[in-house]
Amino acid sequence: MTLDLILHILSWILLATGGFLGITGALGLFRFPDVYTRMHAASVTDTLCTILVVLGLALQGGINIMLFKMLLLLFILSYTGPTASHVLAKSARQLGIKPILAKKGDKS
Repeated sequence: MTLDLILHILSWILLATGGFLGITGALGLFRFPDVYTRMHAASVTDTLCTILVVLGLALQGGINIMLFKMLLLLFILSYTGPTASHVLAKSARQLGIKPILAKKGDKS
């Protein structure tokens, strides 16, 4: 197998995994009961999804100025996503929004 084929297969694995994580994060927004669990599902999968998709695109693009731009985008999104989630959680807590806790005997 040539190096080109290996990079191509690896990039598609990264892109497919990132897409799958993006879809599961979106489903978490509808499935979870309160703002905190929804935000956790969205922020964790969003950050990892972004990393995987950008790395997959970087492998597809090769070494050029676009690679630098994608890595810069990855750096910026890696810091702004978790920071935004933290600010949302802090403001929800200050507004008095309480998390939904499981009842005793509830196994779900």
